[in-house]
Amino acid sequence: MSTQRTAQAAGLAALAAAAIVFPLVFTNPVVTNYGVFTLIFVVAASAWNVFSGFSGYISLGQAVFFGSGAYALGIAARDWHVSGDAVFALLPACAAVGALIAVPFGLVALRVRRHTFIVITIAVFFIFQLMAYNFSFTGGSTGLSSPFLNWHADTYNNPFYYITLACAVGMIGLAWLIRRSRFGLQLRAIRDDEDRARGLGVRAMRVKLAAFALSGAVTALIGGVWFYYLTQVQPSTGFDPLFDLSIVLMAFLGGFGTIAGPVVGALIIEPGQLYLTAHFTNGYYSEILLGALFLLVVLFVPRGIIPTGGEWITALRTRGRPAVTPATAPPPPAAAPPQAAPSPPTTAPPASRSPSTPGGSR
Repeated sequence: MSTQRTAQAAGLAALAAAAIVFPLVFTNPVVTNYGVFTLIFVVAASAWNVFSGFSGYISLGQAVFFGSGAYALGIAARDWHVSGDAVFALLPACAAVGALIAVPFGLVALRVRRHTFIVITIAVFFIFQLMAYNFSFTGGSTGLSSPFLNWHADTYNNPFYYITLACAVGMIGLAWLIRRSRFGLQLRAIRDDEDRARGLGVRAMRVKLAAFALSGAVTALIGGVWFYYLTQVQPSTGFDPLFDLSIVLMAFLGGFGTIAGPVVGALIIEPGQLYLTAHFTNGYYSEILLGALFLLVVLFVPRGIIPTGGEWITALRTRGRPAVTPATAPPPPAAAPPQAAPSPPTTAPPASRSPSTPGGSR
């Protein structure tokens, strides 16, 4: 066990070192741009997984928080006249906006389950998208532009890379802590059997709402980072249905309900999407392939890469033998030695009566 933990620690240290030196080794802005967007989706997919993966409630309205965080940062920077590096101080406000939106959203949606919950999240998503199109303070269809950053063009992406990397590490660490906590245990109990969890004393509504608000806060925060990096937001980009499809596919591809699953899915899917968008003039190719990949994952790898790969590795290591050695059955109790049959009880013969009767002869 100690050897396995040492290997895991060494692997994590190597990954951390590679992530830190990535923009220093690959200095091409195109490559670092891939890194920034990939880390943004690592955060978003992991935040979605903390609620949906742990509780089993599949949300297709996560773009509500992502777009709200982007618009919150743009509106606050515009109305409060914040510019330059000081805009990053508004990111906690974006997280607060996401949590505040999640509370009434969750109080309505979390009263139902399964397919009805999915339908409600989709409906709320379109409500927010329509509000962004029609409200004046959101800029309507024109959207909002971010303040200007006077950074050098060659290294412009590097600060955003390290900001998103810090957010990704923090989100992964938070997901790990939640999974090992009593709160995470309650979420998984709700996923397995909510009625039984309620019977065991789990306050299901409170637990689900807390996880939903936490997921919304982190998603809104990374939405603010995305807006400042992209320099603009519009209703069609801030509230994008493909955003929800992408993060759900990332979580399912890597491993639904695991810690590393959404990270692996984001590292595979987001660079692929960016590559297809950049190298094909028809922008629908990436969407078509995304939908086809989603079907393939659901049909052939429903548990995701991480759980399925773990099962394959275990099968190779054991070579067909059971991973856990079955307990040896206890030997049967020794037979008792045969006992001699009891001898029949001896009875005294009846006493013979004297021929003479009491009283003598006559």
